[in-house]
Amino acid sequence: GRSKIVGAPMHDLLLWNHATVTTCHSKTVDLAAEVTQRNTSNTVLSAKRFLESHQAGKWNISYTRLNLRKPVPSDIVISRSCAAKSIDSLAREVGLFSDEVELYGKTKAKVQLTIIKRLQSLPDGKYVVVTGITPTPLGEGKSTTTIGLAQAMGAHMKLNVFACVRQPSQGPTFGIKGGAAGGGYSQVIPMEEFNLHLTGDIHAITAANNLVAAAVDARIFHEATQSDKALYNRLVPLSGGERTFSPIQINRLKKLGIQKTEPSALTEEEINRFARLDIDPSSVTWQRVLDTNDRFLRKITIGQSPTEKGYTREAQFDITVASEIMAVLALTSSLEDMRQRLAKMVVATSRRGDPITTEDLGVSGALTVLMKDAIKPNLMQTLEGTPVFVHAGPFANIAHGNSSILADKIALKLVGPEGFVVTEAGFGADIGMEKFFNIKCRYSGLRPHVVVLVATIRALKMHGGGPTVTAGMPLPKEYVEENFNLLEKGCNNMRKQIENAKHFGVPVVVAVNAFKTDTEAELDLVCTLAKSAGAFDAVRCSHWAEGGAGAVALGEAVQKASSAPSNFKFLYDLDLPIADKIRIIAQKIYGADDIELLPEAQHKVALYTKQGFANLPVCMAKTHLSLSHEAEKKGVPKGFILPIRDIRASVGAGFLFPLVGTMPTIPGLPTRPCFYDIDLDPETEQVNGLF
Repeated sequence: GRSKIVGAPMHDLLLWNHATVTTCHSKTVDLAAEVTQRNTSNTVLSAKRFLESHQAGKWNISYTRLNLRKPVPSDIVISRSCAAKSIDSLAREVGLFSDEVELYGKTKAKVQLTIIKRLQSLPDGKYVVVTGITPTPLGEGKSTTTIGLAQAMGAHMKLNVFACVRQPSQGPTFGIKGGAAGGGYSQVIPMEEFNLHLTGDIHAITAANNLVAAAVDARIFHEATQSDKALYNRLVPLSGGERTFSPIQINRLKKLGIQKTEPSALTEEEINRFARLDIDPSSVTWQRVLDTNDRFLRKITIGQSPTEKGYTREAQFDITVASEIMAVLALTSSLEDMRQRLAKMVVATSRRGDPITTEDLGVSGALTVLMKDAIKPNLMQTLEGTPVFVHAGPFANIAHGNSSILADKIALKLVGPEGFVVTEAGFGADIGMEKFFNIKCRYSGLRPHVVVLVATIRALKMHGGGPTVTAGMPLPKEYVEENFNLLEKGCNNMRKQIENAKHFGVPVVVAVNAFKTDTEAELDLVCTLAKSAGAFDAVRCSHWAEGGAGAVALGEAVQKASSAPSNFKFLYDLDLPIADKIRIIAQKIYGADDIELLPEAQHKVALYTKQGFANLPVCMAKTHLSLSHEAEKKGVPKGFILPIRDIRASVGAGFLFPLVGTMPTIPGLPTRPCFYDIDLDPETEQVNGLF
């Protein structure tokens, strides 16, 4: 029927649910033939239109116009002054289907991994990694540059572009650093949601990690207090008068070489091997985690309640983003791959010297359930309406410091061959960038086209020997007045980080993040020295104050560099001995004379080599504030020996984890933390005090 009451509404309802509709009169002659003929032609026509509209090419995307103000207001004021597009609209603009997106309110969404299969035949876009000189308390603006570059290439150069950034930890948000959404007129919005909880991925990691920790200590306790028979009967309990192995227990039997599936068929010796992991409590490497800076959890004693019957041991907390599960999330390629990586995570060693995994504990399936939503990348947007994936969040000084492979791979397909994906590596090039190349690129198979190295005049002056900066105090005059002597000396750090990037055979563009106190002569000097040090180009940027318009020159330089010849290569071969891989990083990237393996590190080298983990890449845990292991040594330190205190194995994530010097794995709160400024307006429910 074609009536306005029934026919027309029904026509629209069917269309909205993806049907092909032919509307006919009730007295149409030979209705069946009419519908068949029209439906066939309509279906073909609809399919053609659909394919044409979803070919890889230029996005039909709307950009948000900035209303720039002078002086530049606070980040949160800027964030609130901009009306964000609805996230489902942005998803459609970049080629996502409605059933590939899970909305979390109006401004953020998760993207289903099914999109990978749909896009697998499409070519990738260009891949850009943003890194920086060695960080200083003055800040370099690496996150701000990442977002500013994406805004420039999208809103101003009209290229398809995605930014891929890490989810910030609550630790620095409430501690000393503040948020990580970028800054000024180059940030991810809404910045409150970006910095606080987001979609709960970090909480999922905390829950999963601490479930493993609880399982380890519970297993040690129960094995110490029960006979083999009692332990076995509880591990394989009677249900309906029968005992059955769970699938994860069948996996353990196979690992032990026991080809039996009937619980009553096991011999006493097989029962002993199956039921007892026989964990050496002193060998437990799995720690509890918390996404808060808490120095008093760096070393603790657990098991002090009378109910634990004296089974105490020394343990510690790490910060959640340093958890191996966070690294697994960042480095995984699929749900199945994540399940396998979670199962391979080593938590301790048995008294016989065998590695004990989460699969042995029986907990790996439960971990996958806790992480099933966290594996989906989070979609947000910049101030100018360009798309951003926010996913994973490891620190680069303690962990590998990069966002997820999954987010990068999806983004590279969505932007198409002429588009760009701009991702950020944490801290300086000696930390996050080195791990980006040697760890992330090994597992992703992706090869970057350009390195963007961010520097500031102020930070370079500190590397040149400038005075110490005290939080809350006015900057010394050396940082706000022209000083070529300090600046030229400090450029040695930039020169070294350019050299570090060139070790991997990728063109380098230096982005000089300009402040209002910088002089033209100082900016010109840095650009000249950067080019003489081997940079493909060096340009000044003002994206903090001007948004994407202030980074157009940087975008153009990156676009040119992406077409320049490159010869990507890894720094070391995985088959080298563990100590040799550490030594290569220390000498080539940090500039050390040599390394010193302290006794515990020597023991771990021998243990992991024996257990078959020696062929993993290396993830150094080192201060980000210096090329050396001593945070106060700025510039380019020389003549030092790098001390390796300990080594841990993150087998599921896929790397070894040397601890350099006294590097803590959970930060502490400063005397005056950021949380002093953070509060909620009970009437408007606005978050105040984030910056």
